[in-house]
Amino acid sequence: MIAIDMTWPLQLVIAAFLLVGAVVALIGSWGLAKLPDFYTRLHGPTKASTLGVGCTLIGSLLYFSLQQDGISVQEALVTIFLFATAPVSAHMMGKAALRRRLPGVAGTRNMPNDK
Repeated sequence: MIAIDMTWPLQLVIAAFLLVGAVVALIGSWGLAKLPDFYTRLHGPTKASTLGVGCTLIGSLLYFSLQQDGISVQEALVTIFLFATAPVSAHMMGKAALRRRLPGVAGTRNMPNDK
């Protein structure tokens, strides 16, 4: 195992990915707590998991890939799995909520409670 000494630009890039990922995840969790109905609350965590956790995983992938001989397979697989499943699961939850006719915020277009 060959460890590469990271220069400060590489450390800065990795730190930026980790920081952006943490901030986006924080904003997504704040949106989950503060937004008014199920449909808008669904946005926060799905965007945060896709972008925030994705940035964190990319930062981790870069760090561990530079510390080892090749690409860190675990982080690459988790990133691919996350990017493939998070939008699909959010879409399915949204469809289930529409079928159950969950009410939305008053004034929202194309909601089941519109007349």
